[in-house]
Amino acid sequence: MKKSILIGIAGGTGSGKTKLAKNIAKNFTSDSVIVIEMDAYYHDLAGVPLDIRANKNFDHPDAYDFELLQSHLNTLLKGEEINIPIYDYVNHTRSEEVIKEQGHKIIVLEGILALFDPKLREMMDMKIFVQTDADIRFTRRLKRDIKKRGRSLESVIEQYYTTVRPMHEQFVEPTKTHADIIIPEGGKNSVAIDLFTTKVESLLNELKKG
Repeated sequence: MKKSILIGIAGGTGSGKTKLAKNIAKNFTSDSVIVIEMDAYYHDLAGVPLDIRANKNFDHPDAYDFELLQSHLNTLLKGEEINIPIYDYVNHTRSEEVIKEQGHKIIVLEGILALFDPKLREMMDMKIFVQTDADIRFTRRLKRDIKKRGRSLESVIEQYYTTVRPMHEQFVEPTKTHADIIIPEGGKNSVAIDLFTTKVESLLNELKKG
């Protein structure tokens, strides 16, 4: 029996998905909502030579372990415990440590391909696509990858033009057709956050009645 609701938030890299998810979560108690970053479910490349790992296309759907993600979300929706992977973005491997989670009434999945997989979409109670200009997204990704993921300026720029931009156009952008709503600027859109909060509260009330 379903005990939680699932919200999917997709959009290009640096579009503001994470900030939107976190700002929605702020309107509820910390024990009632969990935000899951889809990047935690990259395939573990521990068995692949390091030089090959570094050149992996992480913006392609094949980079993600959709089977494990689907299994974990199904388990969470039933109110049961899961072990969320912790991904090492420098070495492109999963850490031996995990994050144990269960019992959240609101589950938010955010990632560039959150709306890509049909099975995931079927599980979602609300599907959101964040639309942000390409130059803004690139600047945000540049700052993030250098500061948080140990990347060089040159490597980020090269990756953007060889994989990030073409993968966005081929796989990410088309998923907005599956969204219930498309919003600009992600977490900075206070009107959208208020509307989503009201809708989430409505979904929770329906869940209690069901």
